[in-house]
Amino acid sequence: MTKEAAVIGGGIAGTAAAIALQSAGFAPVVHERHERGAADERGAFLTVAVNGLHALRSLGLDPDKVLAKGFPTPVMALRGASGRVLAELPLGGPRSGPGLATTTIRRSDLYAAMRAEVEARGIPIVYGAALTRAVTGPDRVEAEFADGRRVHADLLVGADGLRSRTRRSLDPAGPEPHYLGLLNAGGFTAGPVAPGLAAPPGVMQMAFGKRAFFGWATAPDGSVWWFANPPAKQPIGPGTFTAASWRAHLITLFEDDPSSPAAELIKASDEIVGPWNTEDLFSVRVWHDTRTVLVGDAAHALAPTSGQGASQAIEDAVVLGHSLREHREPAAGLAAYAAARRPRVRKVAAHGRRGNSGKVLGPVGAAIRDAMMPALFTLLMRKGDPQAWILDHRLPPLPAAG
Repeated sequence: MTKEAAVIGGGIAGTAAAIALQSAGFAPVVHERHERGAADERGAFLTVAVNGLHALRSLGLDPDKVLAKGFPTPVMALRGASGRVLAELPLGGPRSGPGLATTTIRRSDLYAAMRAEVEARGIPIVYGAALTRAVTGPDRVEAEFADGRRVHADLLVGADGLRSRTRRSLDPAGPEPHYLGLLNAGGFTAGPVAPGLAAPPGVMQMAFGKRAFFGWATAPDGSVWWFANPPAKQPIGPGTFTAASWRAHLITLFEDDPSSPAAELIKASDEIVGPWNTEDLFSVRVWHDTRTVLVGDAAHALAPTSGQGASQAIEDAVVLGHSLREHREPAAGLAAYAAARRPRVRKVAAHGRRGNSGKVLGPVGAAIRDAMMPALFTLLMRKGDPQAWILDHRLPPLPAAG
């Protein structure tokens, strides 16, 4: 008899988990709270690192197909307050030629590609399904939705993000997201920009500005994709900015800042997304019970600085699939999954928080950072890529669903 699985959330973690569950012998159904066609643009764009690309392969997916609308960004250039390049770091993959490379893609394009892969495998997606509560029983788990529906399954996977209702059901006293003292926004120029404003192809530029951190990369069509991290002591709420006032605020932050062409790129943008609060979820005590489990941001939301949110979610799915294949009882499989994943994501989360701490410093701190960073990174690179432990991680492939 086929085991049924309810997957809560149709984002990256949820779609990857559904494919992995099918490989493990389950009949999954994805329940997505947004309506069909409603794009979730939070984050605007993201990177899938090479470890995430290899995890896609482990799921039986073709990274070139899933990420066809993205472009490779295998190098990161860090710029100081004056605009001088302080260091160039490998993000994974060849600078040119064939081979998998860390890829930048719009979040909505990745969502659409992953959902298309799910549907191609005959896995249903139910839209407009907002979970309110999940209750684990001795033989089944029950999911209750805002529209009054109740669904019973042998297994429930909470892939419902930073403010997961599944996590709240597992542990009502569990931790809340932690605000990191930065806002986030993204944008896209209306088209190609002047050569002096564009980053070299394949290079994600990052600049420690005087008043805010800024990153930008050039897409194959010549347009520039960018993000900004203005500091804010307190998190903001809805309605704090209008679209016009937020654009004006960003331009003011970066006007006359020699570290980057941020102000000019923002002025040239017809699409600006945000702002939202930058948060992470460093330590979640309860990842699972006997029939319910968390994956992705629901279990371990990472600071954007890590560049690993999507990749770690895909790795979660692969490990979950293997664990459930290796253990007949769901409870044993979920325990094995958590034991395998906790140490790695805890280490990646700590790495992301450290990178977040120095984004905006005062004049003295910035001068010290800019003076020391080139020598520091030269020393680190002599010992090999300091991110190799993240990027070189490989998982065995899951067998195709039978």
